Amino acid sequence: MQNIEQIYEEHFETVNKYLFCLTHNKDISEELTQETFYRAIKKIDTYKGECQISVWLCQIAKNLWYDQCRKNKKVINEENELFNEQTLNTLEEQVILDDERIALYKRMQKLDEKTREVLYLRLTGELSFKEIGIILNRTENWASVTFYRGKNKLMEVD
Repeated sequence: MQNIEQIYEEHFETVNKYLFCLTHNKDISEELTQETFYRAIKKIDTYKGECQISVWLCQIAKNLWYDQCRKNKKVINEENELFNEQTLNTLEEQVILDDERIALYKRMQKLDEKTREVLYLRLTGELSFKEIGIILNRTENWASVTFYRGKNKLMEVD
């Protein structure tokens, strides 16, 4: 078996290009490529050598991409459900709410991805800090601090 560094050097470009074809986004493909190799290192003992290692790595990458797509779709569906449940009495209230919601999401887009994810999970998913920590493989305290800092940054962001 090749060592991990050699596998990384030989197959990074292949996996990254494969993910770029799926995502059409350089940043996402690079992030998923890093996650692919992280997962591969954790699961290297499950690689049986029945296929080329690049095929195995691309399978991991594809599964990560599918997971991200499902997660993004779930967040969008939950946001839509949350907003559909709200009933407003007047058109004026609807316009004000829409403007506020758009402004909030614009401010949230200026935050880093992890902070944005914690805010989404807490606000739209109504998850506890403990649950958020488990989902993001972090501690409950990290989730709480990230949420608090994210709220403060939202107040500062123009």
